[in-house]
Amino acid sequence: MLDGIRVLDLTDERGHLAAEILASFGAEVIAVEPPGGQRARHLAPFVGDVPDPEQSLVHWAANRGKRSVVLDLHGSAADRDRFRDLVRTADVLFETATPGELEALSLGRADLAALNPQLVHVSITPFGSTGPKASWQAPDLVALASAGQLLLCGDADRAPVRCAVPQAWFQPSGDAADAALVALWDRAVSGVGRHCDISAQQSVMQSTQSMVLAHFFDAPMGARIGGGMRLGPLDVKLVWPCKDGTVSITFLFGAAVGPFSRRLFEWIFEEGGCDEATRDKDWVMFGTQLHTGEETVEEFDRLKDVLQQFCLGKTKQELFDGALARKLLIAPASTIEDVVGFEHFEARDYWDHVDTPALGRTVRYPGPVAKPSTGRLPVLGAPPRLGEGNDELLAAPALARRPAVAASGGAARPASRRPLEGLKVVDFMWSLAGPSVSRGLADHGATVVRIESSNRIEMGRTLSPFWQDKPDPENSAVYLNANAGKLGICLDLNKPEGRSVVHDLVRWCDVVTESYSPGAMGRWGLGYDDLRQIKPDLVMLSSSLVGAVGPLSTFAGFGNLGAAMAGFFHTTGWPDRTCVGPYGGYTDYLSPRMGVASLLSALIRRQRTGE
Repeated sequence: MLDGIRVLDLTDERGHLAAEILASFGAEVIAVEPPGGQRARHLAPFVGDVPDPEQSLVHWAANRGKRSVVLDLHGSAADRDRFRDLVRTADVLFETATPGELEALSLGRADLAALNPQLVHVSITPFGSTGPKASWQAPDLVALASAGQLLLCGDADRAPVRCAVPQAWFQPSGDAADAALVALWDRAVSGVGRHCDISAQQSVMQSTQSMVLAHFFDAPMGARIGGGMRLGPLDVKLVWPCKDGTVSITFLFGAAVGPFSRRLFEWIFEEGGCDEATRDKDWVMFGTQLHTGEETVEEFDRLKDVLQQFCLGKTKQELFDGALARKLLIAPASTIEDVVGFEHFEARDYWDHVDTPALGRTVRYPGPVAKPSTGRLPVLGAPPRLGEGNDELLAAPALARRPAVAASGGAARPASRRPLEGLKVVDFMWSLAGPSVSRGLADHGATVVRIESSNRIEMGRTLSPFWQDKPDPENSAVYLNANAGKLGICLDLNKPEGRSVVHDLVRWCDVVTESYSPGAMGRWGLGYDDLRQIKPDLVMLSSSLVGAVGPLSTFAGFGNLGAAMAGFFHTTGWPDRTCVGPYGGYTDYLSPRMGVASLLSALIRRQRTGE
């Protein structure tokens, strides 16, 4: 998709993922490393637990598909000139330098823009390139704390905890990749590049599930409750101990989740775990009944005790098998060993098997994040050996290259114009992860028309914090945050008249996004092949919990279940207690970055090919 795009990666472990995301879609990436290599090469764990800059798993995790050149930018004027030569050939530059560091070397954004006006320059820093904290440092722990996420994660009677595997910098790296692709899309119109300023603190704020807005909304602040989250007066558990470990369960109410809770308590009743009155609660209206006083918080706590006793009598696999058979919102809290052996990944052809010269054997790596209709994304090569590309990439032929710009005239860009203006999107996303993708497009100027059901309220509208702590479908910070800047319409897709309106919108739009359960759009006659009959050059993004292909493709759920299955719950908590997992629906904050990157890569391909 990004063939012909050249990326310079001047980052350390805080930004390596950004360039690797672009590499996964076909971009050429040149890692520019100092003598001795980037810091990630010296971070544990190492293969065989033996320190070796060619065998750091931290470096391997986000540097596949890249080539490495070694340049001493701080100590050698000749190497700075070689770097300038590379910049003249590049389309994108990612860097994690301290603000002012590159300027002191005459390699700042103005210097580089003068060398290459078409360059997309992306800076990733702890607190942004400007402002009173621009020069402050922030390792993983500080980035999480400054963004508010850490305050919400852990047990109430102990200090906060973070995921044992550092997470904070992956989020701004994802935003950096998205920003670069937005700027590349715009460059095809304007012919000039942009500077993109990414703040880790601002990126990580999304991991609070909009609880960071509670103060502005005059609503109660969130709190650590150990493996769950506080929604108004309710302590909602997301982590449940069972016979041989833990599972995550979404036990809530309302039109979207209530039917799942009803089926769960029907199972509990069948096995003698509750009485008929408990089974027959109004699981759709239970939240409203709590608000009116018809039901009490104490009754909700009793229901949680009933569910807990049920879980303690079953294994993770028994609970997961029941979830698959009965359509329940239950997923195992996978260990890393569980993740590596996950049969669904094998069925999806997820893993990459790569010859790795540093070991002299084939190594299995995590594979692509998207499955395009044009075929599987290419397997990225092994992480580069230090300086392996010096002779080839710094030679005259390589430096004669020019950026891959296909501008429509290079007209001057009005200062008020946002980069995605003119892009038209029909948005069937719902809840949190999906709408966050289309929110990213709206932020940059796309016109997004959001489709909601006229029969079933959107899940995101039911989540706190609420404006002035008043539950109302129009007051949810989660919904408002994920859908700011969009237009909205309600349709009944079960009726021909509703589907006819969709057909009109598809004729108008460039992009359709949807996050329903796999197959739902097809059953309405609105699948990709159906819509291409109306709009042959349509780009469509479909997002679901575990993907549309594979034995578990019909398993639906939310980000807490995705995080549990991916190993995040197991790696977050105190060693002497049950794991707690990151706050809320954790993969709902990570996956949108990959969704935006996938969609924009496809759009950039369409710019070139018309397909």
